Order: sequence, then structure tokens, then C-alpha cells
Amino acid sequence: MTDQSKKQIVVMVIPTYDEKGNIGRAIDELQTVFMKVPDNYEMHILVVDDSSPDGTADEVREKMKKLKNVHLLINKKKMGLGGAYLSGMKYAVEKLNPDIFFEFDADLSHDPKLVPQFLAKLEEGYDLVLGSRYIKGGAIPDNWGLKRKFYSVVGNMIIMFVLTDFSIRDWTTGYRAIRRYVYDKVHPLLGEERFFGYTFQIGFLHKAVRAGFKAGEVPLKFVDRTLGRSKLGAEYIKNTLIYIFKARFFELLRFFKFVAVGSLGLVIQTAIYWLLGFGLKLFSPAIATILGGQVAILSNFILNNVWTFGDRKITSTTKLFQKLIAFYTTSNIAVLLIQGGIMKAGEMLVGKENILIHGFYVAALVLTLIFNFTVYNKYIWKK
Repeated sequence: MTDQSKKQIVVMVIPTYDEKGNIGRAIDELQTVFMKVPDNYEMHILVVDDSSPDGTADEVREKMKKLKNVHLLINKKKMGLGGAYLSGMKYAVEKLNPDIFFEFDADLSHDPKLVPQFLAKLEEGYDLVLGSRYIKGGAIPDNWGLKRKFYSVVGNMIIMFVLTDFSIRDWTTGYRAIRRYVYDKVHPLLGEERFFGYTFQIGFLHKAVRAGFKAGEVPLKFVDRTLGRSKLGAEYIKNTLIYIFKARFFELLRFFKFVAVGSLGLVIQTAIYWLLGFGLKLFSPAIATILGGQVAILSNFILNNVWTFGDRKITSTTKLFQKLIAFYTTSNIAVLLIQGGIMKAGEMLVGKENILIHGFYVAALVLTLIFNFTVYNKYIWKK
């Protein structure tokens, strides 16, 4: 949440490399837009130059003589798009203490007039806002060649399908507004994968969404640059594919571990179900299912803690006890309501001795698996 009693500091981070012909006009157009931004925002521009040999930094220095809200950071070596954004954001945190970051292209492919819309969208409660070319009102340039259109449109579709997240329509957009607390949370999650190239956009957004932050989109009519040349190349496509498949693999790997642990619990529960319900006939199938579930729950908790969610392992004795209680509570919701309810319905519909009762048992287990993984991942072993 933001403190509305003070001005929110907004820093437009603009990475540059050989943008001498564009950067001056970009700064001027942004300054014009800033005059239309509500008074509770303090607007700044930070140009992060990757040691451009064409004199881009000199153009910025000329602007700085007249404009106090324009800043310059020069990277000693070329760091690529992601590296420039990360170094720029780090510099902004140390020098300007921003509440909001913007990512913005120096070539004016991004419409500066949309800045107030981005800020308004943040005020609606979104944690980050994306300029989207693929929602109603957005567009890509008509003069793009078939190859680039294919890369952009199909690339976004592949990302959505592989990451199984269709709530965001434009994963590769570079026009963004990001709350400071999102950066503070996501930046450490990047680890050694610094995403120095264009893949930074996808990696940062993916980790932000997986951390639970809410992303909104505003329509963006993307305009192709008129000066200079695009830095996008085959390396970006290769790195993007590597990242999304690698990220999805590790997400699915946790689920596969969960399934393995659950399978062992299933063996334990089923053995008790058969022994007490059909071997010794001490209890009805519904009660035998519930009793077997209690033993399976304890087995699942121990193995999930040390293996499935080993990177989030609970070690504190007090917290371990608290989480065990929470685990039993949520697990028993599934056992009692989902499994017990489905089995009771099965007994009423087909009878206790009918072979079809086992079909109800399988259905109950599948629904329990989905329910439990969702709850455990989001609450018991949350990041």
C-alpha cells in the first residue's frame, strides 16, 4: 500500500545503446506528458546508457543542464537490456528512493501519452501494469514483416501455453509500470539468472506473477522506430525458449515429486481401506477411507517437507508443529468433505458391495490430489 499523504516518486528507466538520434526527443515528449500527471506524483527520467559510442550520453547531459528531473547512469560495459534495467533500478533505489518504476524504450515505440493511464491502473490496485499489444485497443505495426509478426504473435502464444498462464496477453512487452515492492520481492528471486538480454522481460514478469502479484494491462499501439535499428535477434528467441521450458520443468518437477509422495500415501491409505473395509470388515468403506487418510496425511507431511518443498523446508519446532496442524486441517477437509462425501454418495447410489464403488474412490483421490497441491503450495509451504 502507498502513503497518499506524500508524493509518490516515479522513475522512468530508459536503457540506451546508440540512441543519440532518439533520446532527446523521448525526454522532451515525456516532459510534456509529465505536466498532465496528477500532482501527487514526482516524475523522474533515468537514462541507463550501455557506453554508447555514438554520444547518446552527451545528449542526455545537455538535457540535464536544464531539467533537474533527468538523470544519467553509464554502465562501464555493455550489459544488454536486462542488465541495464537491473543496474538502473538499483541506482534509482539508492539515489532517488522511487515508489514506482517505469520501463520505457528510448526510440518512442512506446507512447508517452499512456503514462497517466498506467498510473491510474496502479491506483486501481494492480501491482504492475503492462502495455499490451494483444488486447482490445492495442496493435502491432502494419509495416512489420511476416517474420517479425510471427515471432511476436506466436512467441506470446507459446509463452502462454508453456507457462499455462493465459491471464496476461502480452508477455514480451517492454512498456511497464512496476511498484517498488514488486522489484524488492522479485529482484532476489532472479538469483544467478540475471536475464541480461530481452529475456529479462519474461523472466521478471513470470517470477512476479508466481510470487502472487497482480498484473493489469492497458492497450498499447506499438510504433516501430524511425531512427536506428532494433537490437532484437535470434539470441533472444533461443534464450526465451530455454527460459520458459526450464522454468516450467522445475514447476512441474515439484508437482511430480508431490505426486510421488501422494502415491506412497495412496498405497498406505488404500491398504488400510481394503484391510478395514473389506478384509476385516470392521468399518464401512467411507469410514475406512477416512481412517486410512489420517495415516497417509502424516506420511505426506513428512515427505513433502523434506523433499517436495525441500527448498522451503520448515525447520523450526514451533513452526513445524503449527504447520502440521494446518496440514492436518486442510488435508482433512479433503478427506472428510471430498473423499468421505464422494464415497458416501457412492454408497447411496450403487451400494457398498457394488464394484462401481471403487470408481467413486478413484474420483475422490484425483480431486483430493488437485486440491491438496494447490493448498500446500500456496499456504503450507508458501514462499
